[in-house]
Amino acid sequence: MSLIGTEVQPFNAKAFKNGEFVDVTEENFKGQWSVVCFYPADFSFVCPTELEDLQNEYAALQELGAEVYSVSTDTHFVHKGWHDSSEKINKITYTMIGDPSQKISRNFEVLNEEEGLADRGTFIIDPDGVIQTVEINAGGIGRDASNLVGKIRAAQYVRQNPGEVCPAKWEEGSETLTPSLDLVGKI
Repeated sequence: MSLIGTEVQPFNAKAFKNGEFVDVTEENFKGQWSVVCFYPADFSFVCPTELEDLQNEYAALQELGAEVYSVSTDTHFVHKGWHDSSEKINKITYTMIGDPSQKISRNFEVLNEEEGLADRGTFIIDPDGVIQTVEINAGGIGRDASNLVGKIRAAQYVRQNPGEVCPAKWEEGSETLTPSLDLVGKI
């Protein structure tokens, strides 16, 4: 079953953010746009490159009213240890959620049950706590966080302009489509 259009399921978790441990629930994903990026494990290989890339886009995402969360099945203590010891991870200022119970990973359907680790899943959640985009990559394929900026802009436009849709490679200010009987077969 697709998670698109579904509300984020309840959870409670501990996280590491800006030198502090904080509590996070599904309620944190409401009231603003949220980007939730699952990754397999701290102290690994592709993961630090992705999380650093996400940090590099964090300011642009915040300008769009989006908050960023990373999630792995590690604990919040491990996130702090990784933050303190890795040059790439030390740059991170967004919330790093620990999911040792694997509940959040299961809720988002990214848990690899055999390994006990999360797949590389990226979710954009609207201010009502409803999932609007899902992308899941195989373990060896890193993500490009710059794509999230355009996806958030498109999701915000569609939310503010019911009846219009954004075509491929849509950029803010460019033409959208209004699906109708007259448009069928003409694109």
